[in-house]
Amino acid sequence: MAPAQHGRSTQPNIVFILVDNTGWGDFGVYGGMTPTPNFDSLANSGIRFNNYTVESQCTPSRSAIMTSRLPVRSGTFEIPLTGGPYGLAPWEYTIANLLSDAGYATAMYGKWHLGATPGRFPTDQGFDEWWGIPDTWDAAGFTAYPLFKESGESAPMVWEGTKGQPSRAVMPLNLENRPFMDEKYLVPKTVEFIERQAAAKKPFFVYLGYSEIHPPVIANPAFAGQDPKRGGLYSDVIAEMDFRVGQILSAIERAGIQDNTIVVLSSDNGTDGVIAPVSSTTGNAVSAGGGSSGPFRGNFFTQPFEGSYRTLAMIRWPGHVPAGIVTQEMFTATDWLPTLAGLVGASSLVPTDRPIDGIDASNFILGKSPTTGRDSLLYFGSDGKLMAVKWKMYKAIFRYSEGLDKPVVEPQLPLFYDLTSDPHEDVNLLSANLTCLWVLSGPVARLIGGYEKSVAKYPNIKPGEEFKGYPKPN
Repeated sequence: MAPAQHGRSTQPNIVFILVDNTGWGDFGVYGGMTPTPNFDSLANSGIRFNNYTVESQCTPSRSAIMTSRLPVRSGTFEIPLTGGPYGLAPWEYTIANLLSDAGYATAMYGKWHLGATPGRFPTDQGFDEWWGIPDTWDAAGFTAYPLFKESGESAPMVWEGTKGQPSRAVMPLNLENRPFMDEKYLVPKTVEFIERQAAAKKPFFVYLGYSEIHPPVIANPAFAGQDPKRGGLYSDVIAEMDFRVGQILSAIERAGIQDNTIVVLSSDNGTDGVIAPVSSTTGNAVSAGGGSSGPFRGNFFTQPFEGSYRTLAMIRWPGHVPAGIVTQEMFTATDWLPTLAGLVGASSLVPTDRPIDGIDASNFILGKSPTTGRDSLLYFGSDGKLMAVKWKMYKAIFRYSEGLDKPVVEPQLPLFYDLTSDPHEDVNLLSANLTCLWVLSGPVARLIGGYEKSVAKYPNIKPGEEFKGYPKPN
């Protein structure tokens, strides 16, 4: 798909910051105990979402944000653990493609995790330039294992690329540079791109895949144990994250483009509950804990409970997005592409030749509508199978797991919760009576049926598949 170029000088810039493994309750503005003045200021100067959901893992969440499609449609519903091609098929049309076609300069820094082979790097998916890692931050600890050399595997590397040119490896990714990745590389590169495009007076989109809080977690020495108000490693990492985001916000202000720049901040999934950082000298895990899912049950590994999928998000655009809004309106990772397209006047570029699961909530973002337009969502697991359906305040769970080392359970009848009175998902209403069966047989069944009908017409792409195109509609 290659829509015609169009653009205008008044188009707002977009800075999209995606933090890693950060829970709903980790920032001060969400009730966290670590002071986070920059996050709090960002949230209070725009909209803070309290009912925002992503996908089950890093790769699917990034896929949903990039394409506005459920990751099961794109073959990106799990983190690849066994090698082989994976990631977004070259056929997918990303938010970077859309904004590039709308006349934007585009850049990506940090974790991509949507393809590690030529044809699937960020510069193959709409970005003009990138610097970061194609896979996971876990790779920083690989070479610390004594037997790594015997494995025959190549040492993990940081890559960079420019559109139209082959991407190349530029430096090792290891435990020595892991604690400085945000300070020395990702944030300075983001700031430099902002300053460069502001000077050129060109609208830009920069996507920062921030490294924290992802294992191996090693605190930057400038923040490790430096403040008695902080309670350990997790708190130190949150404090640095807040400081780095403050540097980006300051760069926007210094460039004189604050009023014409949309800033989005999102996490990619819930906290993993207990983090296992790695010693920078021995390579051994050391104990640490942290991360808050707020009032919600579970964490990263307890699909599909809210603590796994519901996390933090906020958006600011001074003079356009109302300030100080805290909302329970439903919003999800797939909604960013059509919503941002609506905000910058590029809705005509949203694809119409494939299922798009996101909704355009730009009128809500601008204060012109009381609702986002979303009242339901489907939860898929890391095996690509449906796990739950949420409709308004009700949630029906068909399959669930209580942890990474726990099996997936399929109960005889769905678990059924009212999230308004039971956000922790403790009281299964179907275990007491069946008076809520109308939700299952009505709205929930229609939502599942609608998805299945769309798949019959537009088959899902398989992981690693190049994809040759959908059959022509009847």
